[in-house]
This record gives sequence, C-alpha cells and structure tokens, in this order.
Amino acid sequence: MLTIAPEIEVLARFGRALADPIRCRILLALREAPAHPADLAELLGISRTRLSNHLACLRDCGLVVGVPVGRRTRYELADVRLGHALDDLRTAVVAVAADVTCPDAAEKGCC
Repeated sequence: MLTIAPEIEVLARFGRALADPIRCRILLALREAPAHPADLAELLGISRTRLSNHLACLRDCGLVVGVPVGRRTRYELADVRLGHALDDLRTAVVAVAADVTCPDAAEKGCC
C-alpha cells in the first residue's frame, strides 16, 4: 500500500536532491526524456560510477525510478508532476534571483 509522506519530509527530500548541481542536471535531463545511465553519463560528462551514486540518491529520495528494458534499466522521473515542479521552480528562481548571489552560503549552511 502506498503511503503519502508528510509535506515537510517531501520538501526536504526534494531540497536534498536539488542541493547538488549534478543531481539538478540529471533531473533536468530526465525532465526532457527518460534515459539509460550510459547516455546520461555521456550527456553530463561524468563517470558511470559517479552517475550511479547520484541516481541512487535520487531513487532513495523517490524522485526517479528505474524501468527495466530488456537487460538495461532506463531512468525517468517518478511522477510527471516533478517535471512541472522543476520548471516552476527554475522559472521562479530565475525571475526572483537572477542577479542575486549567496556569498556567505558556506558559513550559513544555506544554498
């Protein structure tokens, strides 16, 4: 039986996933179309091992799923609404903070 996670937990998972630029790039790539790991690694210019670690994180967060296709696994967003959320968030951030930086992010633990 599927259970719905509390809203705060869901937002925290999404935030953890977006906290890493590579995971952001993976999510944005999968927003465009499902992909196999080898193709994603090539597209992003990273090793398959590094990609695998990030995909595991995104799976654990419930944001992507692996779909068996023959002997290979294709990855896609767990829910089509995640693509819409990424678009909305990306647009909102660009509209609100296109020229804003977070200079003391490391000190404050934000960003």
